[in-house]
Amino acid sequence: MKRGDVYWAELWPRSGSEQQGRRPVVVLSHDGFNEAPSWRSVIVVPCTSSQAQKRRGPTVVALPPGTAGLKEDCVAACHQITTLDRSKLDQRIGSLPGAVLLAVEAGIRAALDLQS
Repeated sequence: MKRGDVYWAELWPRSGSEQQGRRPVVVLSHDGFNEAPSWRSVIVVPCTSSQAQKRRGPTVVALPPGTAGLKEDCVAACHQITTLDRSKLDQRIGSLPGAVLLAVEAGIRAALDLQS
């Protein structure tokens, strides 16, 4: 598992407006954590095809079909960054191109009001 990889994940249980269900997620945690057997958590951004989410501005990043093996048009919802247990990750779909990963990082900075 590497930073920028896209996996299918089970996002249950969730509540309210949190992204839930089976969906792609982008791995964002540091590779050192991702490779450590004792580190069971992974930091991810969920992806969604929701039209409402697509209009959220700088905290969403477009992921057209074919990006990292994704079959449908969707967005990485950077304002929904979350931590999951690795057991919730299923099949690896692919890996984001460098420019798209940089855009996701910018979306997270916008969501958390961090300086670049």
